Amino acid sequence: MTTLLEDEAVRFVRELIRIDSVNTGDPETIGDGETRAARLVQEWLAEAGIAGEFIEPAPGRGSFVARIPGSDPAAGALLVHAHLDVVPAVADDWTHPPFGAEIHEGYLYGRGAVDMKDFAGTLVAVARHYAREWMVPRRDLVLAFLADEESGGLWGADWLVRHRPDLLAGVTEAVSEVGGFAVPLDAEPAAGSSSDADAATARRAYLVATTEKGAAGATLVARGRAGHGSRPTGDTAVVRLARAVAAIGAHRFPVVRTPALQGFLDAFGRARGLSFTDATLEDDLATLGFVSTLIGASTRNTVTPTVLRGGSKVNVIPAEASALLDIRLLPGQDAALRRELADLVGDDAEVVEGRWWSATEAPAAAPLLDVLQQAIGAEDPDGVVVPYLLPASTDNKHFARLGIAGYGFVPLRVEKDFDVFAQFHAADERVPVDALHFCARVTERILRTA
Repeated sequence: MTTLLEDEAVRFVRELIRIDSVNTGDPETIGDGETRAARLVQEWLAEAGIAGEFIEPAPGRGSFVARIPGSDPAAGALLVHAHLDVVPAVADDWTHPPFGAEIHEGYLYGRGAVDMKDFAGTLVAVARHYAREWMVPRRDLVLAFLADEESGGLWGADWLVRHRPDLLAGVTEAVSEVGGFAVPLDAEPAAGSSSDADAATARRAYLVATTEKGAAGATLVARGRAGHGSRPTGDTAVVRLARAVAAIGAHRFPVVRTPALQGFLDAFGRARGLSFTDATLEDDLATLGFVSTLIGASTRNTVTPTVLRGGSKVNVIPAEASALLDIRLLPGQDAALRRELADLVGDDAEVVEGRWWSATEAPAAAPLLDVLQQAIGAEDPDGVVVPYLLPASTDNKHFARLGIAGYGFVPLRVEKDFDVFAQFHAADERVPVDALHFCARVTERILRTA
């Protein structure tokens, strides 16, 4: 028998999924989905007597922010945020309609099911639960439902930090994506062991992102003499660009053992009997199954060429060719990465920097992590909260400019073979319905006691 809190969480998530709030990154093709979603959140909270402020810095780019007063005015406020925009979805690639919010065999399908309308709907349900039960959280809670995260947050979190920091007054910490989902902590049982015993002793790790990689973009620009394709010079802009791109593609940046990475390695090393030494790191990570790709991407800086541009006619040698680079950097690595990238491309190309957000770090020993552990333990007594480094970035990078320590933790208890992280931006994005119920219960406890 589910509770009203759990039922409302699922209902709100489904209704938000049904709003097409796709963020293409192109103002010409973005509709009013974010505004409609923010207005719906505002309406749901108003029904519970919770007021807030609707913000629309550009047509259709709506956000909503509300504050719930806590019982301890001296405690720093806690920001809890979720973005309302989603990435595009090609319906033909999906088994079920991406904006249908249909439930099949215990899974809720839809764009935003984990990224991240699941948390947005859950936050609304928790806030209404507090109002219904006359419950007061310990800290002030600032609930932010934001536009534009999927394109950098210019019209959402970034705009809020630049123009309305008053709405974040007193906030010291933040909770949002990407973390909280369960992954297998213990090693696979030995062949021939009792499946009942295995099920009884298997433990889950609930990853909390205490650090996020920085996200940056740059353009490689190679130049040469233009000419006719029948008279090649041998060192054209395209050839020079190709050499630079190949050098970057073949390069492996060195492993950096950040505190977040080391915290993960320590916890999984104890549980699985792995050493994770410099010599065994790659092999040890490979034993973690789908978790290995997530953690492997957090061990080093990465630079990935993603878009190539050259000439426009087959018989014309262009004077210029370029490549776009996706850069993900670890804390404190900005200067080192810039030097290493310049050395890699040498004289073949110029590196022209674009948007550049440095990595963010939050304390892994903060009292908030004890709250997360207690809330998980109340629902999953053997569950262990483990820090990790998110190899992507979230809106926490913007709030960090105000000194707000950001954590990624949307609690989802899932089966051991269900890769939550793989659902982000994927076709058939889905989440187990019982995981949403779990999320509602655990989030309610976290926000009440943090």
